Amino acid sequence: MATKDYDAVVVGSGPNGLAAAIHLQRQGLSVLLLEGKDTIGGGLRTAELTLPGFKHDICSAIHPLAAASPFFSTLPLADFGLRFIDPQLAAAHPFDDGTAAVLSRSIIDTAALLGADKNKYLQLVGSVVADWPKLDRELLAPFHIPASPIAMARFGLKGLQPATWFVKNFTTEKAKGLFAGMAAHGIQPLSNIATTAIGLVLMAVGHTGGWPIPAGGADRIADALVRYFVSIGGRIETGVMVKSLKQLPSAHAVMLDVTPRQLLQIAGHTFSSIYRWQLERYRYGMGVFKIDWALDDIIPFTAPECRNAGTIHLGNTFAEIAGAEQQTADGTPAEKPFVLLAQQSQFDPSRAPEGKHTAWAYCHVPNGSTTDRTAAIENQVERFAPGFKERILARHTFNTQQMEEHNPNYIGGDINGGIIDIRQLFTRPALRYSPYRTSTKGIYICSSSTPPGGGVHGMCGYHAAERALKDLKKLKMQN
Repeated sequence: MATKDYDAVVVGSGPNGLAAAIHLQRQGLSVLLLEGKDTIGGGLRTAELTLPGFKHDICSAIHPLAAASPFFSTLPLADFGLRFIDPQLAAAHPFDDGTAAVLSRSIIDTAALLGADKNKYLQLVGSVVADWPKLDRELLAPFHIPASPIAMARFGLKGLQPATWFVKNFTTEKAKGLFAGMAAHGIQPLSNIATTAIGLVLMAVGHTGGWPIPAGGADRIADALVRYFVSIGGRIETGVMVKSLKQLPSAHAVMLDVTPRQLLQIAGHTFSSIYRWQLERYRYGMGVFKIDWALDDIIPFTAPECRNAGTIHLGNTFAEIAGAEQQTADGTPAEKPFVLLAQQSQFDPSRAPEGKHTAWAYCHVPNGSTTDRTAAIENQVERFAPGFKERILARHTFNTQQMEEHNPNYIGGDINGGIIDIRQLFTRPALRYSPYRTSTKGIYICSSSTPPGGGVHGMCGYHAAERALKDLKKLKMQN
């Protein structure tokens, strides 16, 4: 091969860009990682957004998939400062009657609180938990012939169902509501095909590895990845916002941790007309409106279980959550939105001054909406935790436009890099033999707009790097 400045250049330092850079560097390539912001991390950033001493995770906060990632688990990240904290309960789901359903590490304990649905939960979710050692690598990968076809078939029979179908297996509002909160992480109507898969994966991960919190903040994950990358010879430059291929040094492979919109801007002129046509029709999903609070005390949830959970799902019954998500997807923000809330300082005292606390929450909104959802979100918290508003010292909000300004990958506030519905589940970002190759030789996309999609797991970057390594090996053999 002809001499190049680098073997590979990676653009974007989110978890997928970092994973791609690390995997390539570990294989002996020379890798340059470029980041447009002055700090590394993409969605893995932490800052004092409200008051001094209150540390808030700007995007991702709870990281079940980071701890369970088949790629990250191969890295010595603990040696580079990363430590996870496990809340007593992974998640809690309060109801208007003052009770709550929970997701705990123990599937037995979780099922025991579901009354008449105890055995059904053990049957349906237990089979996924039992198969999880065979499923994790299969599900966090592009479409392929599975190594464990029977386990995948068992999962697929359940997972491909819309959540609205799957909950018909349950008779209690507790079991239905608990599953609604899990499935709603998919940021799409619960009537969509395969929304059950999202809920089952999150439950299985909770029962097998928990939903941990990185001690000190989400940025500690990025810091550990960066320190490891540099330790093995990788090079990083920050403050380089790439908008054109002309800005890049020469390399055998260019890995772009961007969504289709930026990909077209950077390299669209080099693509085939068919590939460009597909990227132009790529669909983005609902956005988010996010709030961070500095609090005078813990959130006073009525249900005591909520005070022991890292994540809280606020939305009451399955019908209410499903209705709110559908209304939002149809373009109208719901009066009582489904709210995802994290209370990191309950378990990590480094997040706030002594005796004080932080909280993090968001609700889904129509893509690109700039409607202020502060009151709607705070009303939902107050509904299940009377007295919450009195404990607010300060708040910081992000609407969809501000989210995109902070991270260009969040198009219209979509934190998943594009809707992960059945139409884009296997064809992210285009229908191709390899979803990571573009139509231009040597240029790859490695963001959450490729399989397996959103989440802090790095597997999009890992698989894209694997594809590039195979192509580079062929190119070397030809020369």
